[in-house]
Amino acid sequence: MTHPLRLPGFRLLLISRTLSTLSDALVPTALSLAVVQLTGSATALALVLGCALGTRLLLLPVAGVLADHYNPRWVALGADATRLLTQAVVALQLLTGHASIAVIAAAQAVAGAASAVSLSNLATLLVRVAPVSGPARQKANSLMGVAKSVALLAGPALAGLLIWVVGIGWVFVLDSAAFAASASLMPFIRLHQKGSSAPARRAIRAGLVEGWAEVRARDWYWTSLVAHAAWNLVANVLLTLGPLVAVTRLGGQGAWIAVTQAGGIGLLAGSLLAGRARPRRPVLAGNLVLATYALPLALFAASAPVPLLVAGYGIAMAGLGFLSPTWQTTVQEAIPHHVLARVSSYDWLLSLAAQPLGVIVAPVALHLWGARVPFAASAVLVAVVCAGTALVPGVRNLRSDRGVEVARAA
Repeated sequence: MTHPLRLPGFRLLLISRTLSTLSDALVPTALSLAVVQLTGSATALALVLGCALGTRLLLLPVAGVLADHYNPRWVALGADATRLLTQAVVALQLLTGHASIAVIAAAQAVAGAASAVSLSNLATLLVRVAPVSGPARQKANSLMGVAKSVALLAGPALAGLLIWVVGIGWVFVLDSAAFAASASLMPFIRLHQKGSSAPARRAIRAGLVEGWAEVRARDWYWTSLVAHAAWNLVANVLLTLGPLVAVTRLGGQGAWIAVTQAGGIGLLAGSLLAGRARPRRPVLAGNLVLATYALPLALFAASAPVPLLVAGYGIAMAGLGFLSPTWQTTVQEAIPHHVLARVSSYDWLLSLAAQPLGVIVAPVALHLWGARVPFAASAVLVAVVCAGTALVPGVRNLRSDRGVEVARAA
């Protein structure tokens, strides 16, 4: 087995994507505080955040078509370069003291479009950079997951430190610099051609139809997408109501900070575990561990003590950390490479679309029934949907030792 870290291209890709993820992790805290300081308006904040999320959601399927039809190395470079420029514009706005919400919102809309391209492109890029299979591919995805977990943990803390020491504008300067460093590595990454030559250019509509046909043809894939969407919905119910319950009933901000830190540690631990484990039925195993998110939701519904909430959330996020590399490895091995970006884009689309739905539903349910009902209902939903995929023949039958053949037959 060739360890992925022995491949120079994979090492550069790992560094590049870590820098890119760190850049993304720096933005939410700084952007929210900047808009609030400038306007004091929740409407303005919703507008700016909505521009980024809206363009990302709308363009994900199209981004998948583009990522499948062009050199993934240059696609990644273009996405990073675009975000470099957009965050530099925001930095200039804030540092000069003449910030415009319209300009910041437009910059985040463009950044959201570039993010959609980057998300869709990653699986294809990894396959072309690291031409390995089986345990080696699982290890490669695990390493990417570990790097992502570390970046997501470090990003908000680093943003907070910079805001405290030098001000919000410099967070976006660092953000631009990190994207610049990430983009600068792309020309030095060697791609390995796998299978047939790149497909002929097709119209975007035809490309979207072809990608969706690949999704529908695999019952293990589209049912898992439903499970992923359910997970993202209930996760955002917890992230919306959890801080409120922690502050008002569980002793204050420290309780919620402890819960979220346990989640970060769990995510990292799950990613590390995925590098060593190679379940024979990877999709089934991944969906079952994803169902563990019902644990912290049930504990919040039962008003459990803080130590149990911390442990429950850590376990649930470890499940996510394990699922991500396992799922990505399975998809990369089972989906034809010439449609991989398009197929992956539908996964991201459903997952990201469910997030704002959870944020919208949570306060409405809280107002109507109190906190216990939305927590309990979310626990039942995620447990039933994620564990319920075990009833699907393709989920049960897809095995890591013969994944491509079984997946195509499903």
